Amino acid sequence: MALEEVGAGMRLGLGTGSTARHFVNLLGEKVAAGFEVLCVPTSEATAAQARSLRIPLTDLDKTPHLDLTIDGADEIGPDLALIKGGGGALLREKIVAAASDRMIVIADRSKLVDVMGSFPLPIEVNIFGLGATLRALEAVLAEAGAEGGLRLRLSAVQEPFKTDGGHYIVDALFGRISAPKALSAALLDIPGVVQHGLFLDLCDRAFVAGPEGIRIYDR
Repeated sequence: MALEEVGAGMRLGLGTGSTARHFVNLLGEKVAAGFEVLCVPTSEATAAQARSLRIPLTDLDKTPHLDLTIDGADEIGPDLALIKGGGGALLREKIVAAASDRMIVIADRSKLVDVMGSFPLPIEVNIFGLGATLRALEAVLAEAGAEGGLRLRLSAVQEPFKTDGGHYIVDALFGRISAPKALSAALLDIPGVVQHGLFLDLCDRAFVAGPEGIRIYDR
């Protein structure tokens, strides 16, 4: 259904993660059949997948304005507010989404929530000054009434996970995020925070799969 939203000749943002990967594979089949599209990937992993499928790629320097981005999400809250970043690509995902006229999310029913925060909020931080940044983040969590703490994301070999941009990710365990816009502002006020996984006022439509079939949610 998301693929039907992609028109010939569109400039398209390609998301990152297990769900987005399925979409990229389907897009690759369509491109192989002669469909024309120009894409900006949101991670090195998505770029490699797209190249393997011979999907034409560009970047935001050459193509700064996109028609549409299609991506997954870790949580979908009221008004299509999202938590993203479980795959570690939140900074590029947000840049690409913001450069697009529309953002569509594809997800399964388990990602729908009444209040965001059960999924740990990924926060991308600069490696320099990590201790001071963590201290400031702890203060924000305390002010927000977070139910848990912070944990530095580790890779499969138990070393700090590094994003494509060379930053670390700290996962914040809020439990419930009752004021996402205020939290977004508080996090971005911390100098060591590069970006966070709250995607507010960016998603326009969500295709959500469940036992009853596909439901469409519009903002």
